[in-house]
Amino acid sequence: MKKKYVLVGTGGRAEFFYGSMVRDFQQTCELMAFCDVNQTRMDYANHLLEASYGAAKVRTYLASRFEEMIKEEQPDIVIVTSMDRTHHRYIIKALELGCDVITEKPMTVDAEKTQAIIDAVERTGQQVRVTFNYRYAPHNTKVRELIRDQVIGRVNSVHFEWALDTQHGADYFRRWHRDKRNSGGLLVHKSTHHFDLVNFWLDTEPDIVYATGGLRFYGKENAEERGVTKFYERAYGSEVAKEDPFAIDMESNPHLRGMYLDAEHEDGYHRDQSVFGDGINIEDTLGVNVTYKNKAILTYSLNAYLPWEGFQIAFNGTKGRIELSVGEQSYINSGGEKSDEGKLKQKSLRVIPMFGEPYEVEIEEKAGGHGGGDPELLHDLFGDPKEDAFHRAASHVDGAISILTGIAGNQSLATGQAVKVDSLVDLKR
Repeated sequence: MKKKYVLVGTGGRAEFFYGSMVRDFQQTCELMAFCDVNQTRMDYANHLLEASYGAAKVRTYLASRFEEMIKEEQPDIVIVTSMDRTHHRYIIKALELGCDVITEKPMTVDAEKTQAIIDAVERTGQQVRVTFNYRYAPHNTKVRELIRDQVIGRVNSVHFEWALDTQHGADYFRRWHRDKRNSGGLLVHKSTHHFDLVNFWLDTEPDIVYATGGLRFYGKENAEERGVTKFYERAYGSEVAKEDPFAIDMESNPHLRGMYLDAEHEDGYHRDQSVFGDGINIEDTLGVNVTYKNKAILTYSLNAYLPWEGFQIAFNGTKGRIELSVGEQSYINSGGEKSDEGKLKQKSLRVIPMFGEPYEVEIEEKAGGHGGGDPELLHDLFGDPKEDAFHRAASHVDGAISILTGIAGNQSLATGQAVKVDSLVDLKR
């Protein structure tokens, strides 16, 4: 029997879900309606349904009519892909109105909102799924398998470096993410993926978090210190922006123009702000130390202005070491094909036994974004899910634990002190 869905937030991430439903899962899914603060953006999403997928338009509701939409459409599941700081509002109301929820990561941005979601799940008995597509990427699943099977014994320490390049990394500083109130900063919005992977790989939870870092490259002050003298607020209509390799041209990109430029008159949102402007209060250079409940330790770094995109990670265990290196194709959200998001350029997975010769581990090749993880996730969400030995489906508790590392990191940045994660939220387990 088909399940009925509505989607709230028709920005850059939404098409990943609704496009897949109408293209690949017509037998199990029925898309009923869109909800957004911006009618033009919903109209553009409907245009994509017709033009790109040959599907029928769906009804649209402004965000002020969210409850009305739930009552009229009677969905089984609400998909939340709105701005991060608004996730909790739609998640909680959907649960209270009898719906299950699928939410884009991060589940929310701070401890108070996290607690409110947990309390709502407890109160209503409804379910929340968080979409961690990186869990489903074959190379990440293989690491989980190697650690589960004790190939390097007990893992005692992890060194994890994530690099965002000057195209993808810069994009967080053009958009609403640049305001920490909206996104929780990169430790929450982006690193939630990475912290979730460590929880997933080691089958444990964070205990103590200490973070350091700041805004070291983007922002006007940093640019001035490097000798920049010409500035602009946004790329559209700016002559100065034409000389800036960090600027994006929405006017020449049909997707960005239809989704954002043509919609500005409704909400005033500018998708192409200068990454060297004022008003940026998130960090671009971050280091985090985490002690886990199983006594493993993590050293983690994130930089958002590097000349390559990808990550390197090493696991040190009682029987040896695992090294994973992944290079990803750079992209701008909504600036190209969805399958290009996180597309692999290179990967290598190596095991170094304590007493033995190092060897390469073969990784299954799969098509699709995020190293082949996207199609796997979508099938798990909308298709007929199979028994999964690796338990990759993420609950609201998984979503909470992943962001609590970043939330604790933000608190540590503010206070200079290490933070006990259990002091932040009652997970009610």
